Amino acid sequence: MGQTQQNLKEAFAGESQASQKYLVFASIAETEGYPAAARLFRAAAEAERVHAAKHLEASGETGSTAQNLKKAISGENYEFTEMYPPFITQAKVEGHTAAELSFSRANAVEQIHHGLFQRALAEVESEDRNPGAPYYVCQVCGHTVMGQAPDKCPTCSAPHERFKRVD
Repeated sequence: MGQTQQNLKEAFAGESQASQKYLVFASIAETEGYPAAARLFRAAAEAERVHAAKHLEASGETGSTAQNLKKAISGENYEFTEMYPPFITQAKVEGHTAAELSFSRANAVEQIHHGLFQRALAEVESEDRNPGAPYYVCQVCGHTVMGQAPDKCPTCSAPHERFKRVD
């Protein structure tokens, strides 16, 4: 990998992290009653998202929908089979219960994403262009479900109201 390709990879990671961090900061500012700061954090998050997207495109890491789904399937598989299990073990060893819970919930949800991406790939490969149903994401643990939000999250037991619709 050339230095520019490595720089694009690092820039993508940094911009992606900044975008997500600023969204969390916006939520905190909103909760604390600082709407102007929250708006600024959301605006900066969107700008960082744009930067990340441009870096990813320039790196050649994007492709057709089928290619992108295959990359997503591979990434999700890596996360729940190789990445999160040792993270969970290490958090247990160190007695970091918040990290252990966070990693465990994410690990469970990555398996769900893997299956959802596999289903989507099968639809794309069969050229099924049906718009499908909306998705719902638990705002406590990230549990993702297609169609309708459950009464209670199967991953963290959060109530139905904690699911956000994603169209």
